[in-house]
Amino acid sequence: MKDFILTPIYLGVFYALAFIIRSSVTNRYTKPYFIPALSIKLLGAIALGILYHTIYSGDTLYYFKYGSIIYHAFGDSFSAGLHLITTDGHMTPDIEPYASQMVWFGPDSKEYFVIRVAAVCALVGFDSYFVTSLCFAVLSFSGMWVMYITFAKIRPQTYRELTIAIFFLPSVFFWGSGLLKDSLCIGALGWLFYAFYRGAIEKKKILSSLLIGLMMMKVIASMKVYILLAFIPPAALWILNENTGRIKSPVVRWIAKPFFLLVGLSVAAYAMSAITASDARFNLDKIGEQSKLTADFLQGVSQQENGSGYNIGAQDGTVSGMLKLAPQAAVVALFRPFIWESRNITMALSALEATYFLVLTIRIFYRVGFFKTLKAISSLPVLNLCFLFSLVFAISVGISSGNFGTLVRYKIPLMPFYLAGLYILQSITLPETAKSRNPSVARQPQFA
Repeated sequence: MKDFILTPIYLGVFYALAFIIRSSVTNRYTKPYFIPALSIKLLGAIALGILYHTIYSGDTLYYFKYGSIIYHAFGDSFSAGLHLITTDGHMTPDIEPYASQMVWFGPDSKEYFVIRVAAVCALVGFDSYFVTSLCFAVLSFSGMWVMYITFAKIRPQTYRELTIAIFFLPSVFFWGSGLLKDSLCIGALGWLFYAFYRGAIEKKKILSSLLIGLMMMKVIASMKVYILLAFIPPAALWILNENTGRIKSPVVRWIAKPFFLLVGLSVAAYAMSAITASDARFNLDKIGEQSKLTADFLQGVSQQENGSGYNIGAQDGTVSGMLKLAPQAAVVALFRPFIWESRNITMALSALEATYFLVLTIRIFYRVGFFKTLKAISSLPVLNLCFLFSLVFAISVGISSGNFGTLVRYKIPLMPFYLAGLYILQSITLPETAKSRNPSVARQPQFA
């Protein structure tokens, strides 16, 4: 009854706040999409909750259960509740009665960060599951909206198509909206993308952009560090290419590029070492072994789920073994499951998305030509980021998943970037198609 009563009230509150702030975060071109984009996120959060409460059972219910324990701890002792929110994961006498009830409590737990956020949302929403889920949807939406306006600034001719890439892909708004790690990760990734562009490329609000970037890196590393491992190197290359491309003198640009490249590689290497130091599983000498363990476990799960697994070849637990499987892994993450591999409604939706990705990719390469398409990708730095990140991430999740049910959740961080990259690439290589779909392309809207 609490959910039935509170959910409509909080929906009203969120919509009221959205209408209040809309004018400050939109312009004449993006304003029509703000409320629909928020609505689809809120719908995704509610739909996921209903699905898990009626058919499935899984992580989202445990996140809420353990967050609820912290909520009740505040009722018993404010200091104990606050300690549970701020703890480094080590057991102390004051929090032991509560922490001992949580399987995911501990200094190395990647789930406890989600539990903390769920607990804060439970405090805001009076320990209601659906209100907590709506809070996760709003947090995720904030990051995806700044991702959208960043892409729209970079390529304003595609601002309509970008709404599809970022907000309206079924897998993204379903798995990336509810009370799950994925919602927080994709929201934080959007803020990180925005911070890189705002601070390192636009050179605006550099200090605040730096703080946002560091904070979002910390948030992502607290849950899924491999997202950063896939994103940081392409982002460093993106920043390098954008800044060197603005040097007008060819001679100065030729001299400066190796220097910037060296600095960029050094910063990226330092960031990567710091990231991997926080999780020993992703050290280079262990990453192959960890991938094999994860894939073996998920393939075992898939056998219990009646055919949701896939096999791209045996892993030997080495990096070289992973590289041999890279092409198959990229294909399975970007373009599978195929329609005939669908076993349930969520797989069917994922198959339709994968088919659209495949058809659009083939269409661009076929009409433009293979080498001209690659040249177009290399000519625009943001496309370097979109496709390199998507490819690296697709390989990592394609190798380690082994299960379509898991893969559809794991791959959602790459999906907005890959489809946004395709739409931007299409607008460059097939401008007549973009104009026929979007007459306002000819006006080239400029976003402040």
